[in-house]
Amino acid sequence: MTAFQTIELNKDARGVATLWLNRADKNNAFDARVIGELNTALAEMRDDASIRFLVLRGRGKHFSAGADLGWMRESAELDYQANLDDAHELGELMQRLHQLPQPTLAVVQGAAFGGALGLIACCDMAIGASDALFCLSEVRIGLAPAVISPFVVKAIGERAARRYALTAERFDGERARELGLLAETYPAEELDAALERWVDNLLLNSPQALRACKALLLEVGDGDYDAALRQTTEQAIARLRTSPEGQEGLSAFLEKRTPAWQESQP
Repeated sequence: MTAFQTIELNKDARGVATLWLNRADKNNAFDARVIGELNTALAEMRDDASIRFLVLRGRGKHFSAGADLGWMRESAELDYQANLDDAHELGELMQRLHQLPQPTLAVVQGAAFGGALGLIACCDMAIGASDALFCLSEVRIGLAPAVISPFVVKAIGERAARRYALTAERFDGERARELGLLAETYPAEELDAALERWVDNLLLNSPQALRACKALLLEVGDGDYDAALRQTTEQAIARLRTSPEGQEGLSAFLEKRTPAWQESQP
């Protein structure tokens, strides 16, 4: 794998990849280099069949304080085209994370401000500390959560997105769970143990089925049903039932035994 300076990517023997924002001294704030390295890491993971799912985390006290102040200062001095190029790279990051073939789980502690909410919203699932702090802070500095807005709206709904984007109110982990941004919250000191339970549960599932299920749900989207979508869903289950892992899973269930992908775990 590529050697990175601002992030860290590792994979264990079980096929669990962990992507760390690794600028604890900067509260994991991101700039052009962080965005570029995240894009590279996601591109590497996309075609890696040995990765069963991805955990996204931040080193240190905070998940991410959002955009780096120095980077924002530099951006203010750039012309429109240069800022558009920067925005394109951030958009590429959000889309790559949202569409990564493997399931994704964000783990949030401390602050998650500005664009960090986009990273969380782009993940399939997220858990966090009860006292984590969230804020769509862009309007406070004369900006808007533009590139991340489609993903934030999908995660928390249009009405809530309008409120928090327009007011820049801060809200805690419990409120984030109520909004749907987080699936569950835990006391900060129990977050790592909770993550292991989530990982253990995901490892029970067929690696092929996890990818196929995510791809299907991306295509289903908001569930606007038509003839084409009906055909897509019918073809999906037919492919899975006749696939090696589908056959193994069905056989294991009927024979009341452990499927091969669970037996192979170290």
